Amino acid sequence: MVKAVKTKIIYVCSECGKESPKWTGRCPDCQAWNTMAETSTAKSTSPKVPVRGSPARRLAGIELKNSDRTILPLNELNRVMGGGLVAGSVSLISGEPGIGKSTLLLQVADMVAGLRGNAVYVSAEETEGQIKLRARRLGITGENLFLIAETDLEVIINELDNLNPGFVVIDSIQTVGLADLGTAPGNITQVRECTLRILQWAKTKEVPVFIVGHINKSGDIAGPKALEHIVDVVLYFEGTPFSSYRLLRCAKNRFGSTNEVGVFEMQEKGLVQVENPSQAFLTEHTENIGSVVVPVMEGNRPLLVEIQSLATTSYFGMPRRMANGVDFNRLLLIIAVLTKRANLRLGNQDVLVNVAGGLKIEEPGADLPIALSIASSFYDSGLKTGLAAVGEIGLSGEVRTVSHLERRVAEAARLGFKYCLVPSSGLKSLPLNKGIEVIGVSTVKEAIFKGLLKIKRPAKYEPATPEESLFVEEET
Repeated sequence: MVKAVKTKIIYVCSECGKESPKWTGRCPDCQAWNTMAETSTAKSTSPKVPVRGSPARRLAGIELKNSDRTILPLNELNRVMGGGLVAGSVSLISGEPGIGKSTLLLQVADMVAGLRGNAVYVSAEETEGQIKLRARRLGITGENLFLIAETDLEVIINELDNLNPGFVVIDSIQTVGLADLGTAPGNITQVRECTLRILQWAKTKEVPVFIVGHINKSGDIAGPKALEHIVDVVLYFEGTPFSSYRLLRCAKNRFGSTNEVGVFEMQEKGLVQVENPSQAFLTEHTENIGSVVVPVMEGNRPLLVEIQSLATTSYFGMPRRMANGVDFNRLLLIIAVLTKRANLRLGNQDVLVNVAGGLKIEEPGADLPIALSIASSFYDSGLKTGLAAVGEIGLSGEVRTVSHLERRVAEAARLGFKYCLVPSSGLKSLPLNKGIEVIGVSTVKEAIFKGLLKIKRPAKYEPATPEESLFVEEET
């Protein structure tokens, strides 16, 4: 029987994968402009013939095979992957151009080549000579590492069948394609079908595969969201252009937790894992005015990060607010609370906040350290020696508890801090720690009184409260 094939034209958004029967200038789902691309689909009109699939099996009778993980010399990558590479897994890694994705995967491919036999690095963007130059810079000899510079996925799959590797890297999924689809590489249909084809090969051969994906303007993985649902692991490689530190975050992991973060440092010989991130981020920390250390949670790991603030008199009509590494709207909220609840006159002050090391802090546990650093700069007063702080600030000026408080305090004590300001509501859950004194605070004003040293209030300050009069002194 000859199958009748009917061709149908649809329009697919390159950002979110929304399908539409007609072209529109703006995607109705993600509201992106000029992202609807024409795609042809072939629909068979022949009657469906029942096929014989795999029979149902009892779960108790299924035996696991080849489930052992490949433990790599990179402990930071093992942490993010859930303990190592799983046979037959397909992982998608994405990040800004030049962040180090190809460097990391070339190093991983060389490591796996020494553990599981041959490894293959497929590059559809660079030539073999360009990869050789990078390998020479990284000190990689590549005895068991094979390179394939090809864009046709069918040719790549045939070559992989001949080599029978133990690890494969596809760099990148937007530059490979299937000739049968009749569309250019990078098209929504090409990206989706190529990923499915790679997934089928990886599951059949039980070989771990890493796929590099481009990102769009908003920082998400380019292509439909279905691409993230197809693969087993989704990783994001983050960093700033002027910082040597890189963070590897996990957004999806079928074989482990998504709450782990790997920390790497870009050096001349490539990416090196950071065994003690807190100590690395605080190497240049000095106890200056306007500087506060906060234990933030990156996944399940506490990291000590330095927050710096500067409050200075503005000579323009509109005072400036600048946030580098923290959310700008969150900074405005904290300034409003300090003005209303702690009597800090910041209406004529330029307030600048920066996170040292080029990191980004998104969790609310950094609210209290930000408030303390602003108050320290405003009063021109330092903090107690060896002080760390953590806590969320509410609109009424109260300090709320945060998650994993015990781990945060323990990390501060491990690095030699003497005091730690925490929410009073979380004191009951903290065990006695002889290495650090835990100070509970209920309001942001109380935190300023207990955290800052004896200060002098600015000239022409509003009348102080009885509680504040015991703390501040008039300038002479």
